[in-house]
Amino acid sequence: MADRIETPSQAQIKGWAKLTQEKYRRREGRFPAEGGKVVAELLRSGRPVEALLVQEERSERWEALLAGAPAGVGIYRLTARQWDLLSQDEGPEGVMAVAVMPPAVDPERLRSEAGPLLLLHEVNNPNNLGAMLRTADWFGFRTVVISSGSCEATNPKVIRTSMGSIFRLALVEGADLGRLLPRLRGRFHLVGSDPRQGRPPRACAAGTALLLGSESHGLPAALLAMTDEQWRIPGGGGAESLSLPQAAAIMMYECTRGRE
Repeated sequence: MADRIETPSQAQIKGWAKLTQEKYRRREGRFPAEGGKVVAELLRSGRPVEALLVQEERSERWEALLAGAPAGVGIYRLTARQWDLLSQDEGPEGVMAVAVMPPAVDPERLRSEAGPLLLLHEVNNPNNLGAMLRTADWFGFRTVVISSGSCEATNPKVIRTSMGSIFRLALVEGADLGRLLPRLRGRFHLVGSDPRQGRPPRACAAGTALLLGSESHGLPAALLAMTDEQWRIPGGGGAESLSLPQAAAIMMYECTRGRE
């Protein structure tokens, strides 16, 4: 294992540090994935990895994980000072991958066999987005369509909160849902979230697309008008509302309940 570990150049450190910014992640087609669980899930997924990085003081802790790296993937030991330039975690674990963005998915080519789908409108809280990606993975929503005006899926907080589930999902980012929904209708049964007048969630066929809006604003009327039905989650307590990840989890559970 020791013979695979290299010392990075200053140019490499500088390049990786730029990936903390969204514009460079999009331009370079790479993003950092930090933390032991996240890196393990990335390697397990078979997604392409450019490099694995480990903090020198913690390299022994991650020997087993790094030993499973595919041949050809560079492994680099960083000093604490170098690590601070890259890490986005408040309590860093000392291991990180530089992952390659997967090819873009064309949402207009999606068919009901790919369902159920999760459609997200202007979800700009990275922790909410990451939590919903993790839940989507759990309930078998293999494809997630994220609208323009949403948080970027490779935001470090999204990656961390998803706990690696993001690597098992097909993602569409920057979608114009006003244009896309009419094209999906007929191929998918479109269900929107409307806390004012929707019906309680229920079990659905596999070819269902569940549409959720931001926690602050919900879904605009124009998008709700394009759905086949609307859901609300009835409650009898005194809380003003559920959080978006809570509501999403309930709806995804109900949608897939009873299916193998």
